[in-house]
Amino acid sequence: MEGIYARRSPVLDRAVQLGVAGDRVVGVSFPETAPADATPDHPLLDRVVAYLDGAEDHFDDVAVALTVPTDQRAVLEAVRTVPYGETVDVARLARLAGLDDEDEADRETVRTALRGNPVPLFVPDHRIAGPGATPAAVAERLRAVEA
Repeated sequence: MEGIYARRSPVLDRAVQLGVAGDRVVGVSFPETAPADATPDHPLLDRVVAYLDGAEDHFDDVAVALTVPTDQRAVLEAVRTVPYGETVDVARLARLAGLDDEDEADRETVRTALRGNPVPLFVPDHRIAGPGATPAAVAERLRAVEA
């Protein structure tokens, strides 16, 4: 099921859009409205809607394509280990990724990886206190869903 899929979410007051290639999610975004050429039906969108309605889902079984440098990949993979409903800071995430949380270059690697996260929600950067690819208002709502 390759293509672009999107559906409006009343919880987020915007759409959730997925880009799928092969068996992997390659992109997630939160546009104001669903693009006219996006298909609204996809099993992952069904799961996202259920999650937004309060069903606990970790999405850790969702195959994602992380086309980022290796050091950033380690950071994004570490984000996936942050438990549902928890929030950690950049320093803690650096340690989870095997980086030195006291090294400015390593902390910048973490921030760069978060800002460039191609698949927010499935790599839940809303669980990190700091910069992320998820728009701030969306991240706030996602944290509220998980509270």
